[in-house]
Amino acid sequence: MNHRNKNNALKRKRGHRKSMLSNMASSLIKNKIIFTTLSKAKTLRKYIEPIITKSKIDNLSSRRNIFSYLRDKKAVSELFKDSFHKVRERPGGYTRILKNGHRLGDDATLSLIELVDFNKIYHSKKRVKITRRSKKLGKKEIINE
Repeated sequence: MNHRNKNNALKRKRGHRKSMLSNMASSLIKNKIIFTTLSKAKTLRKYIEPIITKSKIDNLSSRRNIFSYLRDKKAVSELFKDSFHKVRERPGGYTRILKNGHRLGDDATLSLIELVDFNKIYHSKKRVKITRRSKKLGKKEIINE
């Protein structure tokens, strides 16, 4: 029976899975976006979101705790830099998974996982809001944020 067994094993043993998720998490923190399969991306989301939540408290204990998960000094120092100030304000949901097609060899679903606050397309400076008063006239307002 498979009761209370919620982790995705990804057809790997525990040590290999732990190393793979650690490497993928540190790559995601350094590069802000990585391409992988959908099942690995969903598992990585469960792995990295608590790590980012723990990084909101900047003290030695949390740095050491996060280093035990990531095992990469550059990724840990990147996580505590000022460039991650947007992440500290967000209450949760730090990652986004977008499906990207299928791999040719085995037809695996490819996807990209990215950190939400570092996408420049979704967070542009100007937003155009169109309000219509009648069918013929449309009024455009530019909102600067």
